[in-house]
Amino acid sequence: MDKIRVSLLGSTGMVGQKMVKILSSHPFIELVKVSASPSKVGKKYQESVKWIEQGEIPDRVREMRMISTEPEDHKDVDVVLSALPNELAEGVELKLVKEGITVVSNASPFRMDPDVPLINPEINWEHLELLKYQRERKGWKGFMVKNPNCTASIMTMPLKPVFGLVSASRTFITTLQAVSGAGYSGLPFMAIENNVIPYIKGEEDKIPKEINKMLGKIEGGKIKNANNVIHVTSTRVPVKVGHMGVINMELKEEIDVNLVKKSIEEFKSLPQLKNLPTAPPRPIILRDEEDRPQPARDLNEGMATSVGRVKIEEGILRFVVLGDNLVRGAAGITVLTLEVMKELDYI
Repeated sequence: MDKIRVSLLGSTGMVGQKMVKILSSHPFIELVKVSASPSKVGKKYQESVKWIEQGEIPDRVREMRMISTEPEDHKDVDVVLSALPNELAEGVELKLVKEGITVVSNASPFRMDPDVPLINPEINWEHLELLKYQRERKGWKGFMVKNPNCTASIMTMPLKPVFGLVSASRTFITTLQAVSGAGYSGLPFMAIENNVIPYIKGEEDKIPKEINKMLGKIEGGKIKNANNVIHVTSTRVPVKVGHMGVINMELKEEIDVNLVKKSIEEFKSLPQLKNLPTAPPRPIILRDEEDRPQPARDLNEGMATSVGRVKIEEGILRFVVLGDNLVRGAAGITVLTLEVMKELDYI
């Protein structure tokens, strides 16, 4: 099998490092170039990065020289993966796709563009069909694919099978988001130690929008977004890794809670059916214990999410979902998206 040659933008950040680690042992995606800020161009990767991942820097990446984000430095790769900060991503990525380069990005710009697929692979791999129309509609020479907000990616995992089974008049989500979601230096220790911050800028607005885009359907070459009424309260909690959501759904009709549990536990999609390398065999792990899932105990599945406390009471369906915001929510989902693109011959 010919390997897909990729370069990685934002390779020294938390998500970038996670991607470096995932790609170091990938069977058919080869990381051949790494990029970061202009001040690091020309330096070796090991000289440019403050490595915080467990274990050592992968040997074949350690000596790579950092390149720029300019299109001419990426012309000889098949795909550019982006873990750039949101404030830098829009201009850099747009320049690349205009020059004929395919970009799969974890950054937020263009996520809600109607011509750009927002992909959580198990949830809406069919939305890649937009790529058949994107170049003509946007005037781009290359392609752009986006991954969702880390919290939205985790919340949609159980919401997909549940919304396929029940109708809800309103859905309320309270998130408990780890500090790593703000980046390595994004939140001072003194601000979060022994504290909960009941607000995260921008999250409560974009999470419902991204969920409804991902849960939408392709009709006539366009995405018709779902119209679920979703209210989100986002909080930051003193946990290193792991975003949790407490979800309450006002049901329109009665349903047996065991049917809901069955739909969650048995959920699988194309990545599992095709046995893709980064896809978890069980994308959702259902916990029956009263006190699970927990970030300290239930994140070892990486790309899998965990769901527990499933209960229906007085017309309210309640469950708790937990996922790794750096793997399912960022690095791993980007790699799995590329695997699906290859499987469906978009690469």
